[in-house]
Amino acid sequence: MSVLVGKKAPDFTAAAVINGTEMVDNFSLSDYNGREIVLFFYPLDFTFVCPTELHAFQSKLSEFKKRGVEVIAVSVDSQFSHFAWLTTPKKCGGIQGVTYPVVSDLNKTISADYDVLVEGAGIAYRGLFLIDKEGVVRHQVVNDLPLGRSIDEALRMVDALQFFEKYGEVCPANWSEGEKSMKPDQSGLQEYFAE
Repeated sequence: MSVLVGKKAPDFTAAAVINGTEMVDNFSLSDYNGREIVLFFYPLDFTFVCPTELHAFQSKLSEFKKRGVEVIAVSVDSQFSHFAWLTTPKKCGGIQGVTYPVVSDLNKTISADYDVLVEGAGIAYRGLFLIDKEGVVRHQVVNDLPLGRSIDEALRMVDALQFFEKYGEVCPANWSEGEKSMKPDQSGLQEYFAE
């Protein structure tokens, strides 16, 4: 498994569905240059853990937007499958109501570039990548297929990155917005543990 943290996020152009119903042929990650992005991969449309995650991201979308962060989903399904799933009601296992872009990685090159492609299965692990305004991956986490991810943790990582970028102080374990941070040196560490 490749570590992309500290490296430029691989760019891509692919078909996608945006705003829940609009199919586009040339959706590009580079169109979001200058913005922070949470890019996440999920295994397949019309499955079981996946819709819980896509709805969970949608329910917190306003929190990401408030922070100026774009959310983008990717799977190996076609844009036509995405469209069908996006127009299927939630009570029927669909993701109707999801408005962030859902990208088609039908040829599996995006999943391969992000090293989340499950070898021999042709689907992606549950990878999540936090990309900064310069296009650099600052955080990544990859879950196995049966393990749904925490959207609150993704938001916490966004908060930590933005706090560090704004103040230059680092965020210790379990840090949340409003909690004590520390200067990134020995005296900062000692001051942190002194309390």
